[in-house]
Amino acid sequence: MPFATIQNARMFYRLEGNAGRPVLILSHSISSDHAMWDLQVESLLPYFQILRYDTRGHGASDATAGEYSIEMLGKDILALADALKISQFAFCGLSLGGAIGQWVAAHAPERVTHLMLANTSPQFVPRTNWEARISAVVKGGMLAVVDVAMQRFFSADTLEKRDPHVASIRSVFLGTDPVGYLGCCAALRDMNHGNLLRQIKAPTLVISGERDVATPWSGHSERLAQEIPGARALHLAAAHLSNIERPHTFTTALLEFLLPQPNSGRDSLQAGLEVRRAVLGDAHVDKAIAGTTEFTKDFQDLITRYAWGTIWSRPELDQRTRRLLVLAVTASLGRWEEFTLHLRAGLASDLEVCDLKEVLLQTAVYAGVPAANTGFKIAAERIENTDDPNTTGPRI
Repeated sequence: MPFATIQNARMFYRLEGNAGRPVLILSHSISSDHAMWDLQVESLLPYFQILRYDTRGHGASDATAGEYSIEMLGKDILALADALKISQFAFCGLSLGGAIGQWVAAHAPERVTHLMLANTSPQFVPRTNWEARISAVVKGGMLAVVDVAMQRFFSADTLEKRDPHVASIRSVFLGTDPVGYLGCCAALRDMNHGNLLRQIKAPTLVISGERDVATPWSGHSERLAQEIPGARALHLAAAHLSNIERPHTFTTALLEFLLPQPNSGRDSLQAGLEVRRAVLGDAHVDKAIAGTTEFTKDFQDLITRYAWGTIWSRPELDQRTRRLLVLAVTASLGRWEEFTLHLRAGLASDLEVCDLKEVLLQTAVYAGVPAANTGFKIAAERIENTDDPNTTGPRI
């Protein structure tokens, strides 16, 4: 298990992705743990090495006795980054995680490349709310406040859907050590970052939830957006845990904020060529380049810059999803040469037989049985004639 001893506590962390990528730290809400970010990780991993951790008093990290402070929690993550030899990082924090992010960005500006503050505040007022919560947990444990917390975490329609991610958050809430929870309640009760915000130099994105009653825009996110120099603001149709209630929109916002836009400051031809090779394979691209003539070179330039350098390069959809869309569209339109090209490339990369089956069943329903029938025939022939391990499994 990956643990690090930080100050007087043992902290659990997960460092995922390829070394050498820019590091993105994800910091969770109070009464949650690092798994709160599960819905974001898959889409972020192609671009970042991701460090998630359980804040002191939460998850598998130690719950030390006594009241905590945001300064203590901020020093925890800086020490963890030091232990892992991470000199610079982007930081995304939600609620308590956002409070920690404010402190870290203000006190270690040379280390924070980008800052994302979601559903958080420079001051969690009034103090009486925290005193009441602390008193309730002291008397009745986590069960005493879980229902109220869930109603603040999620909007009513989300709770009615019985979403499994909501159930997971409730389970983690009830499993949180009351000692650690009370320590973090004290940290949020006592924090006041009003004088820190103008010290933050990192490019900052402030995410607020239009249904967030815990940290609404007015008086909370609004102050962050107004007082942090150059901060951008984004409003989501979500309650407090906006990354769970609107996971795809949340992740897209992070990607658009952190990554350069397609062709921004970079040669689109070179960028497109790299993506084209990644999707179709070097052999196909080399053959296409070798066959380019004076007559066709402008067309090759067009598709490389636009199709590959602009559309396929957008991070909002992963390559696997784009492959499946291409197969569905080309089968529906009867573009069998293009279908076969992407079928072959997909099977050599990240597509499996079950993926092809589902795409062609969808095609049968929405584009007609004849199109799907031809697609099944081409796919079956390809599967039978390949030794690629990605094609093992039931035959179509």
